[in-house]
Amino acid sequence: MNFNQSELTQQVAQSAKEFALQHIKPYLMEWDESQEFPVHIFKALGELGMMGVLVPQQYGGTGLGYFEYKAIIEEIAKVCGSIGLSVAAHNSLCVGHILQFGTEEQKQKYLPKLATAQHIGAWGLTEPNTGSDAGNMKTTATKQGDEWVLNGTKCWITHGKSGDVAVVIARTGEPRTSGNCTAFIVERGTPGFTAGKKENKLGMRASETAEMIFDNCVIPDANRLGEVGDGFRQSMKILDGGRISIASLSLGIAKGAYEAALKYTQERQQFDKPISQFQGISFKLADMATEIMAADLLTQKACDLKNRGEKVTETAAMAKYYASEVAVKASTEAVQIFGGYGYTKDFPVEKFYRDSKLCTIGEGTSEIQKLVIAREVLK
Repeated sequence: MNFNQSELTQQVAQSAKEFALQHIKPYLMEWDESQEFPVHIFKALGELGMMGVLVPQQYGGTGLGYFEYKAIIEEIAKVCGSIGLSVAAHNSLCVGHILQFGTEEQKQKYLPKLATAQHIGAWGLTEPNTGSDAGNMKTTATKQGDEWVLNGTKCWITHGKSGDVAVVIARTGEPRTSGNCTAFIVERGTPGFTAGKKENKLGMRASETAEMIFDNCVIPDANRLGEVGDGFRQSMKILDGGRISIASLSLGIAKGAYEAALKYTQERQQFDKPISQFQGISFKLADMATEIMAADLLTQKACDLKNRGEKVTETAAMAKYYASEVAVKASTEAVQIFGGYGYTKDFPVEKFYRDSKLCTIGEGTSEIQKLVIAREVLK
């Protein structure tokens, strides 16, 4: 594995960095305070090819690999975790599911508009009473002739209100039985498909999180993804890639917090010298730098495996678990280094601190990652 970024990856990273600094940074606190989901930003990212990073060019995407994808998420998250999260969820969940399991007709119909952000994507697995316990979901899909009738509620859905196209996993069998759920594509505007409560969150506030409600929502069998009963297996494969997304998001947040703290320690003076010269501060920076590099290397390994089409379950879970915990620790230490200033919204580290916690929860908690890792190593 070559640890040096290719010229292409460097160019993509630079493009994402410049976009984030010019179009996101000036407005991020405004969006955070108002919880505005800035749809226009994602349309602009779509024009740059960053909303269909992994989608082949024949379907309107840029056809890049996971190293480029990681670089995009990371550079955006260095500036704003919320925007990074939404870019990740769109690319890896909704778009990724259709790309991996859709028929040729489904890919031709949905991917071109998703890859260019003409349409925003959502992905619905989680429910109010079934987070990690997805096999016991209450949302059902009942076959009636050549159609399916969906009933139930999905929660904690990124773009649950603004998404134009959603991939929804619904139960088509008995609870807690093997092969009991199926994936479907549901378009916004379909009768019986509405948005519910939008969550008021601690962090990631410019990334929309809302309920999706299905009340006798009728969709054609042509919108079914894969075989009946294959939904859970598909979801686990999608989450493998999604964990690389969250690891990359976590790295961006961690690096953003670290870089802000490093700069501050070299500018802030106490007792007539920069606080970086105090061992108590320098050791914090040393720990942050070491842990970020370790998380970065784990994530790079996961990207490399994914690019080569090899099994990534264990490594992706390790990367997601470790990088997300590092993001929380790095942002916590950054607030500590900034002291009282770090507790105010005048400086960026309080936002990194608030945004980071979601990384240890979304797309499988740290505890779930440990279960996945343990299951893999104990085979």
